Amino acid sequence: MHYLLIYDAAPDYVERRVPLRKEHLALARAAHARGELVLGGALADPVDGAVLLFQSDSPAAAEAFAAADPYVRHGLVRQWRVRAWTTVIGDQAAVQLPPDL
Repeated sequence: MHYLLIYDAAPDYVERRVPLRKEHLALARAAHARGELVLGGALADPVDGAVLLFQSDSPAAAEAFAAADPYVRHGLVRQWRVRAWTTVIGDQAAVQLPPDL
């Protein structure tokens, strides 16, 4: 199953993330190496949030990531949420539809 971790960033997110970015990226790289984090990055124009795509059996990996993320712990993320995402198109889709649909 896929899960989206959605961040709503604080207004000064871009400036405040600089000293925390190395720790944040290390956390993301570790989650990717474990096979949990598929893709992640900040939203652009404006940079007012981020979306991270997780693949796992439950939302626990995404929730644990957010709880450990220095951006969340230091208030750069105003709010976060995890949403289940039913993917049906693409090589990594969680649900493979029959070809005649």
